[in-house]
Amino acid sequence: MTFPFVRMALVAAMAVSSLTACSDDEAPAPKPVPRVRVETVAPKPSKSEISLTGSIAARTETNLSFRTSGRIIERLVDVGDAVHKGQLLAQMDDEVQQADLASAHATLSAANADVSHATAAFARQQTLLRANSTAQTTYDLAEENLKVARSALKSAESALTNAEETLSYTKLTAEADGIVTARDADVGETVQAAQAVFSVAVDGPRDAVFDIYESLLGSGEPPDVTVSLASDPSVVARGPVREIAPTVDRQTGTVRVKVGLDRPPAGMTLASVVRGTVSLVGPPAFTLPPTALAASGGKPALWIFDPANTTVSLRTVTLAEYQTGAMIIATGLKAGDQVVVDGTKLLRQGQTVMLSEGTTP
Repeated sequence: MTFPFVRMALVAAMAVSSLTACSDDEAPAPKPVPRVRVETVAPKPSKSEISLTGSIAARTETNLSFRTSGRIIERLVDVGDAVHKGQLLAQMDDEVQQADLASAHATLSAANADVSHATAAFARQQTLLRANSTAQTTYDLAEENLKVARSALKSAESALTNAEETLSYTKLTAEADGIVTARDADVGETVQAAQAVFSVAVDGPRDAVFDIYESLLGSGEPPDVTVSLASDPSVVARGPVREIAPTVDRQTGTVRVKVGLDRPPAGMTLASVVRGTVSLVGPPAFTLPPTALAASGGKPALWIFDPANTTVSLRTVTLAEYQTGAMIIATGLKAGDQVVVDGTKLLRQGQTVMLSEGTTP
């Protein structure tokens, strides 16, 4: 009689066991807690390096012109030629000036002869007057003639000087050693006084000239710039920013900046293409790897780790700039914040996380 009862108990136990097994199979497995790497941030002076392309130009470039009007009959140099101070560059037709000079010489010769005659006549009158052998009026006339002759001589000398100077205006000479960079007139052309004929880049200090965007110009004293040849980076010079143009080029939106090179290497010839590099130090900022960047509402954001409850929250920030392998955070962080720098892709607001190896305190 006991066997049916035992069988019922076994069946019941098996049923319970079966239900328990089914219950175990249906229970959801706990989700794994994501591991993240965190960095504790602190502001550091921000540094950035700017590299630009420019060219070498003369510190001083002069336009050379004749000082009188006339026709050019000879040109002795061209663009690219090296010239020396006082070297003849071009000659203007000087037929009229030569004639004026010859006339001035003749006038001077006549004036010298008149002075000689007047001097001798006055000397005779002085001798005769002492011997009471001439009238006072004759003596006075001889003295007056001498004064007139001497005055005429001075005028003739001045006229000769002017004629020589005017003749020199028909010759165009170099004012300093340098390189001819432009030619604006040629043989056979009639030019006006002060009309540019040549441009010459004067030897001596040179400038590295760059056209940069206004946004790259910081405040305060600009740092020195390292300049290297584009064709040979081993040729290097360093100099200060000597001049910043006061206006922005309307077509390019750039500002012209000149870096002074007082003693440039021999390889940095005029018009050489160069690269300028400058390191800028900005105000303290937070630097993080690009892997930390997330987004919130279309704006840059970072995941902030809360060590009190091991959760993360999303915070919007402002980016100052991107650099190679780093990004600079302008606003949105404070010293001591713990920022998730790796493992951000699957995070959600308020999620519990675990710290992985490589986390910085």
